[in-house]
Amino acid sequence: MRFAPLVFLISLLAPCAAHAEQVVAALSQNRISITANFDGSEILIYGAVKRDTPTPDDGPLDVIITVAGPQKVETIRRKDRRLGIWINVENTIMGHAPTFYEVASTRALSDTLTPLTDSLWKITPDAQILPAMRGAPARDALLRLRTADELYRVRENDVEITQDTLFSTSVTLPSNLVEGGYTTRILLLREGRVLDSYTTSINVQKVGIERWLYRLAQDNAFLYGLLALLIAGLSGWLASAGFRLLKR
Repeated sequence: MRFAPLVFLISLLAPCAAHAEQVVAALSQNRISITANFDGSEILIYGAVKRDTPTPDDGPLDVIITVAGPQKVETIRRKDRRLGIWINVENTIMGHAPTFYEVASTRALSDTLTPLTDSLWKITPDAQILPAMRGAPARDALLRLRTADELYRVRENDVEITQDTLFSTSVTLPSNLVEGGYTTRILLLREGRVLDSYTTSINVQKVGIERWLYRLAQDNAFLYGLLALLIAGLSGWLASAGFRLLKR
């Protein structure tokens, strides 16, 4: 009996061999180039369920799609009023958290997921974003701010599925994307249990002058600062010269 929890855990993690349902999926694009006029991008995610047996009738089929951006270490600063001035009084270093995270599902997540499945597969933002720090004010602030900025989004009932076989949805990536790899997962579920999963990635990269400036700022901050001062001074001089010409 002491092995029963372990067997149950393995059954939740492993695809169900009896159903033999597998995800076959693709993206409309897996590479995004950020240019000067980049204002976001929409990616179509679509696929089908491959079966070796007839469609089971033991509950509806659910598809959950997640897209997670590159992870970064974040510093959350708490402000307080001291002597009539709002100042930073506390800094909290957060572990690696995705810069972008979106979940799309065929049904409401409360009807689709069990708490254990969510904990094991880290599907919802609450389970994905530093679950070990639940209740910490800094973690709650990070979730609240990124949700308000639409960097963390949950879209229920937004994955279309046809005849328990074909599915599709679109994900809109914002204009303020962080450069790096965006991990995309497609999860196939029945009765709250993950049957199969498929993972791929979207590569986001700056190109042209934007990438040159980005690399310069990262690799040689001093030279980047000098260049910024030179451009600012030149812009001021040109503006002054233009006003003198207008006054003549």
